Parts: sequence; structure tokens; C-alpha cells
Amino acid sequence: MPNPPPTAGSSSLFPLISKKHEIVLFSSTAIALYGYDQGMMSLINTNSSYLQTMQISKESPIVGIIVSVYYLGCAVGAIIASWLADREGRKPSIFTCLATTAFGNILMFISGLSMNGTSPWKGGALACMLTGRVVMGLGVGGIDAVIPIYSSELASDKSRGKALAQEFQMNIFGLLMAYSINLGVTIGLGKQNQWAWRIPIIVMQIFPLVLMSVISQLPETPRWYISKERKDDARKALIHVHGKEKAERLLESIQKAQDEESNEKVGYKDMLIPGGSQYHPSMVTVMGQINQALTGYGAVSVYGPQIFELLGFQTEKAEYLTLGNYISYFLMMTFAWLSIDVFGRRKLMIWGSIGLSSSFALLTIFGGLAQSVPGVPVLAVEIPGSIVLFVATAIFGIGWLATVWLIPTEIYPSTARAQGSAISVIVWGFANFTITLLTPVGFNNLKYWLFLIFAATNAFAGWWTWRYSPESGGRSFEENQEFFDSARNDGSWVVREVDGGKFVTMPRKKKSDSESGADSESAPLLRNRR
Repeated sequence: MPNPPPTAGSSSLFPLISKKHEIVLFSSTAIALYGYDQGMMSLINTNSSYLQTMQISKESPIVGIIVSVYYLGCAVGAIIASWLADREGRKPSIFTCLATTAFGNILMFISGLSMNGTSPWKGGALACMLTGRVVMGLGVGGIDAVIPIYSSELASDKSRGKALAQEFQMNIFGLLMAYSINLGVTIGLGKQNQWAWRIPIIVMQIFPLVLMSVISQLPETPRWYISKERKDDARKALIHVHGKEKAERLLESIQKAQDEESNEKVGYKDMLIPGGSQYHPSMVTVMGQINQALTGYGAVSVYGPQIFELLGFQTEKAEYLTLGNYISYFLMMTFAWLSIDVFGRRKLMIWGSIGLSSSFALLTIFGGLAQSVPGVPVLAVEIPGSIVLFVATAIFGIGWLATVWLIPTEIYPSTARAQGSAISVIVWGFANFTITLLTPVGFNNLKYWLFLIFAATNAFAGWWTWRYSPESGGRSFEENQEFFDSARNDGSWVVREVDGGKFVTMPRKKKSDSESGADSESAPLLRNRR
């Protein structure tokens, strides 16, 4: 048996916390891998030893290529991991992705390694670094595809958003941790020292090694067991999480949902070809990730210091301000998990786009004053410009970071959930590949006018979300399928025209819902046992 269920008496990772919190802690740490890479590369890109080892200049487009090929690896990794998650289970897929991430990280660390200092390995250092970036992307992309599924299948309908937003707060913790380490060793060792960029890379190895060592103590999702007709294993997993009293009721509701979907065989052609049974939810997923990329915050995260330099700051101050921005980013993500299940995904994204579009328009003005208008007092630009950038980062974290990852886990049936999550990561990979590849070119040629482009793309993202993206929060997986059935019957994808606008907002809470807890998936699958 490749994926044995834990028994009811198996040991807990942390005896003082519930199994629910163990799962959130594990998933959060896994999601932090992506954030760590962003924070790690933001200062590596400007390290003199790194640039010499790779035999490139600071303005070379290869800087962007090294960053962006990672996202191509993520796209491929999502396909492989989602297939493995359906075939062998969520846990084996996650373990494989963690091992792949660790291997890619080692390749990056040893690129051009020489105890005597920087060495280009006769050109082989760049090849090794590119290979490491792609391999690590395979692992992280797979993690980003499977972890949201794993988490959502073990969370209640009323708290799925909170759980994933908490995980993405750890994503920002990873970014903050990487950047802090990077900045610390850069100050301590200098930008001419190879260990100033190698140390942040190898520290990342802590994440996959720790996660691989503890994953065996966590449950596989009962939904996956049921999908493989392993009902006894699903029962054992439920008992392990909830205790015997609740397990049978939950098992019955999951089995019922599976029986209703058992005759639906869904492939990628059903999801990506117009007219396919899951084409509509796939387009919601695709556009969600494209619109998130169009917010520009993939570029802001990776090229933070360069953004502050466009506002007129010197390099050293820009690096410190980037650290401050990341600290604020992490703290403000608290409001994301406090609000996502209250206001819903759709409302946060729409208002987030309005806030971001306005912020980037202001940054265009401040950048123009700093770069093109002589005689303007420095502080008159730097202080308000920094405040706007801090606010914009918070808006993105609250409105856009977790929402587009959560929606694909809520709008597909079980038979298509893994593929839907893979499509989400694939599009995210290609979109961010494009953005991170072109951003350095934009810095060098457009300067502060790049902000105006992001203002326009954010406006588009908000319009599309308002018109076509349904509210999936507060509903069961099955209830969200009703939107796409109604859209097909009504002949429209416009949210306000489908089913009388029912999916414009989250459903109102009913007193009976909170008291009964007995309907299919509305009962929490992970609630603390008392």
C-alpha cells in the first residue's frame, strides 16, 4: 500500500495542538517555499560575486531569464504533481515535490562553487544555475498545485479561505525570512563575497528537509481514499482526525458526494476546449491567475529594491525600505485571513484592484517627480511614494494573494480538482515567467512609466473580476457547481445575470446552519475536538 492511513492511536507531531492546526502549520510551511525564493532572488540579482560567477552584467536580460525560468519549471511541475496526487495520493505527491525542491536548491548552491572565490566553471556555472532553477520550480510548482487541494479537502466550507490565507501569510514570512538573511549576510560579508549569495540559498534547504521528516504523521485526505474506493482507509483517517463519533457521519456525506460524481470522467480537454464540461470554471481559474500577474506584484516582490530606486532612493536605503515593506506585508496578511471568509473572494479582489490601480497611478507621478523634475525636494517624493508603495503591497496581500489560489479548489468537482489546481499553477507559471522576464527590461527602458502600465492592468483585472468571477466563499464544493450549471442554462457568464445574481456575494448565514452541521460538506471537516 503506497499510502497507508495513520491509525487512530498514531503519535501526533505536536501533542499540545489539534490535528487541524498541525495540517495548517505543515501546509503553511510548504507554501512558504515560494515566498522564500522571491525574497532570496531579490538581492542575489544585485550581488557582484553572483553576477561575475554567472558572467553577466547587472543590466543583462539574462538576470531576468534566470529568475523567470523557475516559473516554467513550476508549470511543468504542476502537471506532474496533480497527476501523481490523483494516482498515488496527495501526501506522496507532496513528498516527491519536496524532494525535487531540495535537489534543485543544491544545484543552485553549488553553481560555480570554488573555495578560492568566484568561478564561472568555464561557463558551466550559468548552466548549473539555470538547471537548478528549473528543477526547483518543478518541486515548488507541484507544491503550489497540491497543497491548496490538500488543505481545502481537510477544511470546512466556512473556513477554507481563512486556512489558505493563513498559509499564504507564511508565504510572506518565507519572503521576509529570505530577504532578511540575504540583507544580513550582504551587509556582513559584502557584495563581492560568494557566501553572501550562497548562504541564503542553502538555508532554504531547511524547509523541504523538515517537511519530509514529518509528513508521515499527517492524514491523507478522506476524499482521495473514497475516490479510490478505499472506504475503510477513509474511515481510519477520519477517526484519526475527528474521533470515532464524528467519523461515520462525515464518511457518509463524502461518499454521497463521490457517488454523485463517479460517472464523470474529466480530462484536460474537457477543461480547456470550448464546450467542455469544465471549460467555464477553467476560464475563471485562468483569468484569475493572469489578472494576479497583471497586478504587478510578482515583479515588486522579486525586484523590490529596484522599485524603491525608481522613487529616487539610493541602493542601500532602497534595500532597507524593501525589508520594511516585507515586514509590513507579513503583518498586513493578518487582515487577509480575518476578512476573506467575511467579505468573500470576489469583493476583496475587486476593491483590491481599485486600490492597486490608484496606487500605481500615484507612483507614476512620484516616480516622474523623482526622475524628471529638477528642484523637487527629495523628501516630498520619497516619503509619500514609500507610503503609497507600502499601502499597495498591503492591498495586494489582502485582496489578491490567496484568493486566486483558493477559488480553483472550490469551483471544481472532486474528479477535476487536481487538474484544476494544476491549470492554476501552469497559468501562474507562464504569466509570472513573462512578467519577471520583462520587468528588468521595463526598468531599463520605461523607468517610472512602468507604474502606469500596472495601473492600467490592475483596472482591467478589477473589471474582469467584477463581470465574470463568481463568489465561491461560504458554499460547499457541490453548491458552487450550481453557478456553472445555471450559466450554461442562462447562456451567460456575467455573474449578475446568472441565477438572478445569486453568486455576486457570499450566502447569508442561517441560524440553522451553525446549529445543525449535518449537511454534506457544510459541517467542518476539521474542528477542534472537545
